[in-house]
Parts: sequence; structure tokens; C-alpha cells
Amino acid sequence: MSQQPSLSMTAAELAEATGGKLVGDATVAVHAIAPLDRAGPEDLSFLASARYASLMEDTGAGIVLVSPELKETGGRCKARIVVSNPHDALLALIPRFYRPVVHPTGIHPAARIGRNVLVGDNVCIEAGAVVEDDVVIGERTWIATQTVIGAGTKLGDDCQIFPQVVVYPHTRIGSRCIVHSGARLGSDGFGYVQKDVGGQMAHVKIPHVGRLIVGNDVEIGANCAIDRGSVDDTVIGAGTKIDNLVHIAHNVRIGRLCLITAQVGFAGSVRVEDGVTFGGQAAVAGHVTIGAGARIAGQSGVIGDVPAGETWSGYPARPHKEALRASAALFKLPDLLKRIEQLLERVKL
Repeated sequence: MSQQPSLSMTAAELAEATGGKLVGDATVAVHAIAPLDRAGPEDLSFLASARYASLMEDTGAGIVLVSPELKETGGRCKARIVVSNPHDALLALIPRFYRPVVHPTGIHPAARIGRNVLVGDNVCIEAGAVVEDDVVIGERTWIATQTVIGAGTKLGDDCQIFPQVVVYPHTRIGSRCIVHSGARLGSDGFGYVQKDVGGQMAHVKIPHVGRLIVGNDVEIGANCAIDRGSVDDTVIGAGTKIDNLVHIAHNVRIGRLCLITAQVGFAGSVRVEDGVTFGGQAAVAGHVTIGAGARIAGQSGVIGDVPAGETWSGYPARPHKEALRASAALFKLPDLLKRIEQLLERVKL
């Protein structure tokens, strides 16, 4: 959910909260978090990498979290707090600076609720939402305005369904899931057979009777499209995080704790094992298996199985070092062609 700024904290309070060492004015106070290049005197920022040291020197931040090896970096901030891991410290502090927007519990009179809907305690269903027949909604779940929850769908506890999400019938979504605006979950996949219909060839739609099953703690980005299964189910494993504009076709099975960045596309019946990471705009051909812990670089075109733990890149995707060698050879071609042309000119002479 969106968040609002909370109360301010002094440098002394931040040092105590993070277990860090305070250097500078203990009384300076901040009430928000910002990057070094945009931070003002009432902002907290952080420096965790030497590549950003120049930003530290010019930052207007009031307080900066710094790693031990960078504690002597120059700068005009009034206080700095030395912590072993600035990223982890900042992550722990965010809830102190920003509190989530609290949605009032209850079903708005302008929501449309079907028959036999089971709603858990402390649920919020906003105006304009449509919840069709036989839906089950877990406790403390928020369903935003203009969202459609199809018949027979089950939502777990503590879910956040943002505006204009469409969940097709009989989808299963676990607990603590976040679905961002514009996502379409459980639509039919792209499946047809070519048949003779009345003496003419036609593309005849394959009925999709499988489900989409989303595990616990999954986040699905804005404008994603995830298809239901044709006969089998499409499955998204627990803890997987999906960025905006991702397409997952029918019968795909994504494992646990995968990271899928923007504009990745999966054709039908792909199998992705646990802990796989995909760079942006990667594409995976149908019926391919990607092993656990593999890494697929951005814009890769995967057309064959990828072994567990390996890093692949390029098109067609291959082991990363091999792809780099192929790219290096390709870049040498213009020079080689020029040399060949020069040799041919000498032969003519």
C-alpha cells in the first residue's frame, strides 16, 4: 500500500535504533528518506558504495548512514551513523519513517457482491469493486476500487489487490500477496488447433479448464498477464516477485523465490525451478526447463533447457562466457571484412 511520512527521528535515536556509531550532531532530526543527490537537511540518506562517494561530498542530507570503510568520506552533513550494512539499516528504518495507509474495514455500499461470498474479518472492499459468486476472501485483505474478482476465486489473508485488477474465475491466490493495478490473472491462454470447418481451414480455440494458482507472499507488478492452464494448472511459487509488464502463458510453472523483472515473457508449459532470476525483456520458448538458481540475462532468448545454477545470456541464449566470446568475435567482423577487401584489392593489382 502507499505510505505517508511519519514522525521525525534524531541522529541519537537513529544510532540507537541501528546499533551504529554516531559521528556529529546528536540532535539533528530528519523525517524522510532520500538518495544522496536529492536529500535535503531534513532527510536521511545512505552511502554503501565507493562509487557514490562524490555524491556524499555534495549531499544536503541531514544524516547519512555510512559503511565502516567509507566513514571518512568528506561531506557537509551534520551527522553520520556508521553501520556495518547501510542497506539493511535503511530497510529496518523505513517503517519508522513511513506508515502504511490504513483502509477502513467493511464493504462499501457501492461495491457489488455476489451470492455465497465468504468474507474474513477486517476486510476492505472499496466502491466500484465487483466480487462475483462463491468467492472466498481471507482476513485483512484489501480489494481496491474497480477491481473484479471472478466467481469461485479464493484469496488468502492480508492480500493487497490494487485498483483495476481483474482476477478471472476459479483463480487461487495465497496469503500476503500483492497484485498491482492493471494485472490480469487467470485469462485463457493462446491455444488453437487448425481444423477444417465447413470446408475451410480455421483456428479453433482450445478450451482452457485449468486454473491459475498463486502461492503465498507473491508480488505481481502492474499490467502483468498470467494465463490459466489449458488442462493443467499455471502455478506461481511462494515468495516469487514479478515486475511490471510480464506475460506468463498457460501451464507454466514458476518455482519458489524467483525474481522476474520487467517485460519478460514465458511461452506455454515452461518449467522454472526455485530461485531463478530473469533480467528484463528475456524470453523463454515453450516446454523449456530452467534449473534451480539459474540466472538469465536481460534480452536473452532461451530456446533450450538451462542447467541449474548457470548464468546464460544472448540470443539464442547460451552460457554467459560463451555468449561473451561470440559477441566479441562478432564485433571483430567489420575489421576482418575490411582486411579481406584490402587483400582482394591487392590481388586485382
